[in-house]
Amino acid sequence: MTNTRIEKDSMGELEVPANALYAAQTQRAVNNFPVSGETMPAAFIRALLLAKHAAAIANTELDQIPKKMGDAICQAVDRLLNEDFMQHFPVDVYQTGSGTSSNMNANEVLATLASDIYGEEVGANDHINCGQSSNDIIPSTIHISAALELHNNLLPALQTLVSTIRHKADSVDQHVKTGRTHLMDAMPVRMSQSLNAWGDQIEQNIVRLQQLQPSVQSLAQGGTAVGTGINAHPDFAAAFNRALSAQTGITFTPAKNFFTHIGSQDIAVSLSGQLKTTAVSIMKIANDLRWMNSGPLAGLGEIELQALQPGSSIMPGKVNPVIPEAATMVAAQVIGNDSTITIAGQSGNFELNVMLPLVAKNLLESIELLSNISRLLAEKAIATFNVREDVLKEALARNPILVTALNPVIGYLKAAEIAKLAYKEGRPIIDVAAEHTDLSREELERLLDPLKLTHGGV
Repeated sequence: MTNTRIEKDSMGELEVPANALYAAQTQRAVNNFPVSGETMPAAFIRALLLAKHAAAIANTELDQIPKKMGDAICQAVDRLLNEDFMQHFPVDVYQTGSGTSSNMNANEVLATLASDIYGEEVGANDHINCGQSSNDIIPSTIHISAALELHNNLLPALQTLVSTIRHKADSVDQHVKTGRTHLMDAMPVRMSQSLNAWGDQIEQNIVRLQQLQPSVQSLAQGGTAVGTGINAHPDFAAAFNRALSAQTGITFTPAKNFFTHIGSQDIAVSLSGQLKTTAVSIMKIANDLRWMNSGPLAGLGEIELQALQPGSSIMPGKVNPVIPEAATMVAAQVIGNDSTITIAGQSGNFELNVMLPLVAKNLLESIELLSNISRLLAEKAIATFNVREDVLKEALARNPILVTALNPVIGYLKAAEIAKLAYKEGRPIIDVAAEHTDLSREELERLLDPLKLTHGGV
């Protein structure tokens, strides 16, 4: 009894695990690239299988393969997508730069399954890969997987975050807090104004991501080896995109220039750049939450985040802002992924970019991380925090910067003198102003009302 079988490809024979659906070329990649132990993302493999499904439909329509064979390939894809398909895709991310090993992995697995369904041999290269090259299907799969993850995960997650922020802003509109610039006391703001600024940040990111969707949904498929479309039916690209669009519910289109989509990854770099911007927004929001929650005694203590878990293995009762902390780490990782994708995007040498698996891995990781943390930030931090009104009022009462509202009445220099005295004596600005100006207490209360100051002017 043996746990292996012999498979053969153009380079000769080698042993493959007896129960593996893949064949020789996949095994060569497994042998050649024991680099990270990290396989291509599941979202990428799923998109690659969907691409093979669309290719089978297109090739059937164009009489490139028999209809029953095309149906068998589609059934094989459906079977894989309905089970734990990742066990059949062991190739390391750090492989050949074109992603050929991952393409052949899919071709071999589908050939094995489709042959059983069809009752005759279905070839990995001649049938599953008909009308395709790794050089167009891998760039296409990067776009397909990113488009699906954007549409199905990230954009809905960001919309959830915006809606949660807007709802919370409405519920805390009555709370006035000390504004801060340079981390120093500044003029007052309503808490709703701070939150709605976050909401606008995320909405701007949503708009910019949506603007990129048509480009991401344009595909290299049909360009084959170098962009000329060699060995592909002239109508293959159009038929492929029709089939894929029908299957996914997302409109995919052939690239205007296959050479551009195969030789460069500029669209992926652009998308990654926008993901980085989204990460920067998430970082700002998370850090604001951490600062506002800091304390509860020695920090700002303006809000209390939901207590989710003990914060220390040695300090009893300590609770930390774990969700905002996770968000800042996600942001850092996405920013790092963007740097990697930027370098990878520069590796478009002549007719092919040769860091495609790395682009796919980092792009999809960024989308997944941002999707997950946006929901967590919404549900477990923003929706659930409580405002400490007593702390807000105490800080406002002692905030000398409120004297800014007196500038038009007493002048900047006199106002500065009063502010410095209030700082020095640790007294409320209204008391010091009452002693050092001719303004009545009633007039000072009107001019220095924190809520009125948040509406602009006096």
